[in-house]
Amino acid sequence: MIDEPTPVAPLENPATESEAPAAAEGAAATTEEPSKPVEPPLRHHLFHKETLLNDEDDVLQAVILADSFNKRFRPLTTHKPRCLLPICNAPLLDWTFESLALAGVQEIFVICRSHAEQVKTAITDSKWSKPGSGIKIVPILTAKETFSPGDAMRDIYTRGLVTSDFVLVMGDLVSNIRIDEVVRVHKERRKTNKDAIMTMVVKESGIRHRTRTWGDSSVFVLDAETSECLHYEPIAAHPRTTIAHIPREVMEAHPEIEIRNDLIDCAIDVCSVEVPSLFQDNFDYLDIRRDFVHGVLTSDLLMKSIHCYVATDGYAARVKDTKSYESVSKDILSRWTFPLVPDDNHPGGQLYEHIRGNKYIAKDNTVVLARTCKVGNNTLIGSSTQVAENVNIIASVIGRNCVIGAGTIISHAYIFDGTTIDPQCIIDRSIVGANVHLKEGTRVSRGCLIGDGVIVGPRAVLEPFERLSKKREIEPGLTSAEGEDVDSDLEDVEAGWSPLVLLNDLIPKSLGEDSNAIVWPRGPPDEDEDEEGVESYKNQRFMRLGDEASDLESSDAGSASSDSEDESSDDEDSDFQINADTFSGLSGGSIPLNAPSMDGASSGLMADSEFRTEVAQSLERAFTEGHSVDNAAVELKTLRMASNVPLSRVREAVVSAIVEKIQIIEAGGILQRKEIATVVGRWGELINKIGGVDPVETISALQSHCAISQRMPLFGQILAALYQDDIVEEDHIRAWHALPASRGQDKSGTEAENAKKCWMVGAHMIQQFDEQESDEDESEEESEEGDKNQGAAPGRTAKHVDNDNEDNSESEEDDEPKGKVSDDDSESEEVEGPPAPAGKPATDSTNDDSDEDDSDEGEETRTAQVPADKVLGVKEPTITPTPGGAPANPLEEDDESDEDEDDEDDDVDAKP
Repeated sequence: MIDEPTPVAPLENPATESEAPAAAEGAAATTEEPSKPVEPPLRHHLFHKETLLNDEDDVLQAVILADSFNKRFRPLTTHKPRCLLPICNAPLLDWTFESLALAGVQEIFVICRSHAEQVKTAITDSKWSKPGSGIKIVPILTAKETFSPGDAMRDIYTRGLVTSDFVLVMGDLVSNIRIDEVVRVHKERRKTNKDAIMTMVVKESGIRHRTRTWGDSSVFVLDAETSECLHYEPIAAHPRTTIAHIPREVMEAHPEIEIRNDLIDCAIDVCSVEVPSLFQDNFDYLDIRRDFVHGVLTSDLLMKSIHCYVATDGYAARVKDTKSYESVSKDILSRWTFPLVPDDNHPGGQLYEHIRGNKYIAKDNTVVLARTCKVGNNTLIGSSTQVAENVNIIASVIGRNCVIGAGTIISHAYIFDGTTIDPQCIIDRSIVGANVHLKEGTRVSRGCLIGDGVIVGPRAVLEPFERLSKKREIEPGLTSAEGEDVDSDLEDVEAGWSPLVLLNDLIPKSLGEDSNAIVWPRGPPDEDEDEEGVESYKNQRFMRLGDEASDLESSDAGSASSDSEDESSDDEDSDFQINADTFSGLSGGSIPLNAPSMDGASSGLMADSEFRTEVAQSLERAFTEGHSVDNAAVELKTLRMASNVPLSRVREAVVSAIVEKIQIIEAGGILQRKEIATVVGRWGELINKIGGVDPVETISALQSHCAISQRMPLFGQILAALYQDDIVEEDHIRAWHALPASRGQDKSGTEAENAKKCWMVGAHMIQQFDEQESDEDESEEESEEGDKNQGAAPGRTAKHVDNDNEDNSESEEDDEPKGKVSDDDSESEEVEGPPAPAGKPATDSTNDDSDEDDSDEGEETRTAQVPADKVLGVKEPTITPTPGGAPANPLEEDDESDEDEDDEDDDVDAKP
């Protein structure tokens, strides 16, 4: 056996035969320089650095910091730690254990302060404590004075927990990256560079990647050849900055560098054994990134280096806020975390059946689904859950032992175990804790957080971003429950409620007469109470579920940017400044400046802009994930009711999204018409399913959007497609054309000119309608006269000569992209029979005698009717399916409607 350099913990896994040569080398090195046992608190990190460089057979250790050290999930975390919050029906800590086990970690230390007993119990009850798990997990209770990751690292040093290079992660990690490969690279580098003390795992991502945290991103300056991190700069969303400060000496010492803002920090660090001691020597190191990494890179005394490992494969993300909670949940359901997916290697030990559309239903046959309920794509339902009639569940996670009442709509929401939701409730993009009871008719708007055990309703209405928790029951004479970790913020909230008798009388009217909830403050705190940096109230808005913070992006961006530039001007001699817009990824692309300016009367505009953003994102999800029209409509209805906006706003947003979905085909012609027909055929029906039918308003919305869009030349063709699909009718087009507003009189500039062009296209369509009606009348008269004079059989029709269209076909073809809806691409082709009435097929009643009569004229004949996909006056026949048969399986509700989107679904939801 090889003597360990410290007596902290003897190795329980001796080296295998394949590792024997490495073990022999380690033994030889130990023989030459035998180490004496030293008490852990007294040993020095340099001792370990020298003795452990060649210890290839050491047990791979990991340290998990279970505490979050922030308040982003409150009130969900007032009675339990964040690491035990469920994500896809398994505690976050179990997902972290799975991630480390996948990487070959053998020993894990879980550092916890808050709710430590709950963490210990969870570890004891998990599968990792059973014999044969292959992992040794040791929970470590730290002192109550541990308020930051730096304090936890100092406690690790004091206890002497780690004996070799170790993996450092947080307790909210979900990853399938092979961390053992990162450890190997780190140890190889350490053989030639003993000062390389840490390797940070980062992953490339696009600016719009949903797991990219806008409020807490970073700029990495890397050596292009060695991936050494030369400079690290944290970037907050508010106040916005466009300047990165790079030390001049970095530019001088390295001829080629990479400035990266396109990297997601996975918060996976491979650390050398001396890293905890550096925290011990520097008590001002609190945060691992902002303090430790920045301090090491800028120190002239430490002379240490930190490298980055840019992962090209695999998935890794932290659930560091409520917005990333939603993102990671969707990634798990979309199978980007494979093999860590619900139907295989589920961390909670539950078994799920994977159904097409990424629907996951517990396999134990305890889930009860009513025949008329609808379960949408990217949805997970836990065991023993009951779903009643006419329930709509869209892209949501339902826990175990839940009851969902009839007529309830759950859209992009996350329901924890044991929750009861009574009939006719609406829950939109919120998180509902365990054992909650939402009574009949309760409406939960986006961004709400409801703590465990809360009762709300009946007919309660929660405003967006409301936070509720259950008031604690404390025995008289006691300040808190014995042995309970009391959240100071919870005490403050309860203290604010207890003396306010009038408030207690008023609040339950909005929360329901049976509610036991207390409401947490929603607005910003006082300036002297607000925290600074990443944890400030305004910056936190970029990290909370359902909040786009559009009002902050424009109102504060200018001043923040200018202030930053003014401050940086004083440091030009020492730092090299780079405008963020000059290199890839830092241009604030994750914080688009597209909100209206803020003034005294802009609160309504701000709300309208925020609603439009929500609708656009909802439709983008529907387009990308291939939702059915019914499910997309339900989600939009939920959003409208939660936001309390007129139906016209939803219709305008839907029409705009459909128009922008249409790709502009440079060749135009048939290809462009096919593109328009495909999009309108797939999504046009959504316009009339969002809560009301108003075709005239639909045409007005189409005109208004096309007047300010690059797709203005397609107005006529889009309107024709809507007409062909029975979304608008001839009478509706005439009614719209008669409106004074349709002439663009209420608009100005280019928008007014484009609106006028759209109106003229409408006039041309109406002219076609009139000509078609005239042709039909003439055909009927000629038919009647021919029947009398020639004794022709009833139904015989005369053909109409349309030389004008033929002569002008070339000019009309040129004008078509500008809005012409008639098309004369077809050659001089005879189409039998007269034009059929709108929506009806033409009948074949031609006769050879009429051809002979027409040929005597010496002219080439053609009818006024052209193919149905190229003319406004004729529609394809509508085929109505024969009713009958058993009701559809709720789990297969979207399968048939999604067949056209299979390829797209595969790209989004398939295993990476």
